[in-house]
Amino acid sequence: MPLPPRWARRLLLAPGVVLLALAVVATLPVWALLALAASPLVPGRLRPLRLLWIGTVYLVWDAAALLALFGLWVASGFGARKRSPAFQRAHYLLAGWFLRVLFWQARWALRLRIDVAGTDPDVALPGGPGLVICRHAGPGDSFILIHALMNWFHREPRIVLKESLQWDPAIDVLLNRLPNRFIASGPDGREAVLAQIGHLARGLDGDAAFVIFPEGGNFTPKRRLRAIARLHALGLERMASRAERMRHVLAPQPGGLLAALDAAPGAGVVFVAHTGLDRMRTVTDVWRELPMDKRIVMRFWSVPPEDIPVGRQERIDWLFDWWARIDRWIAANRDGAGPD
Repeated sequence: MPLPPRWARRLLLAPGVVLLALAVVATLPVWALLALAASPLVPGRLRPLRLLWIGTVYLVWDAAALLALFGLWVASGFGARKRSPAFQRAHYLLAGWFLRVLFWQARWALRLRIDVAGTDPDVALPGGPGLVICRHAGPGDSFILIHALMNWFHREPRIVLKESLQWDPAIDVLLNRLPNRFIASGPDGREAVLAQIGHLARGLDGDAAFVIFPEGGNFTPKRRLRAIARLHALGLERMASRAERMRHVLAPQPGGLLAALDAAPGAGVVFVAHTGLDRMRTVTDVWRELPMDKRIVMRFWSVPPEDIPVGRQERIDWLFDWWARIDRWIAANRDGAGPD
């Protein structure tokens, strides 16, 4: 479904979410009684009730974020100063606070536990900018990564995201006010997309973190096969062969990372893998797996600037080497358990 224009998202979607949140909260006792009555009929401890709660929390969270963002817009002179350093910082603080609230509720309602293994970016890259390169698998992994960067490692992320994420009004408004890029899928305009990524990565300061997901989407077996077939179709047989040996990740698309490395030559790189969300690939999977009651493990590997290859092909091989390492780590740590 095509994304509505920005004016429609601001005038229709955003107010609609606020009104829907008010309606759900007003009728929540009725929904809670229905969910409680349905709970004995489905597996899992109070699954419908817990899912109703987390869904309501997210809806109210979205609406509250929109109201807070509207307040910042008014305070910034109806948007005139929203790009100023003070208001940019205010937006980052607001985002960090709302993410803390969201994950506090997730831990309570879904019994979700997030652990970090390896060296965190603040230890590996003290006082320096970083390019954060993450695998993509399962719902919410982007939220988890940004929450970790902002609230655990005190970084200000710049994110390359899918254009479709702007269907969420709070994400749409907040991230379009900060230095981020929403990228449309498809081969058209590839050079323009790479130029946008390079522009976003340029001028990173000491507490910035440029975030990109080189797989381009969540891992599924079908997408893995399509990515391999695309490499074969392009005549990139060596890359296709390497992708075939990786079972738990998609073949990385190096263009965005190469553009970022060229634009930020003094930045280190942090590779991120995670497990615990791997089995949630479809709506049916999400229903089966939630409430989660599980542990998610995130693993960080840091590479200082002097250890990053210089040549284009060397950097592509280096990215595939790291993706193979991430694939092996995932195989050993599926479902949030296993050796580091």
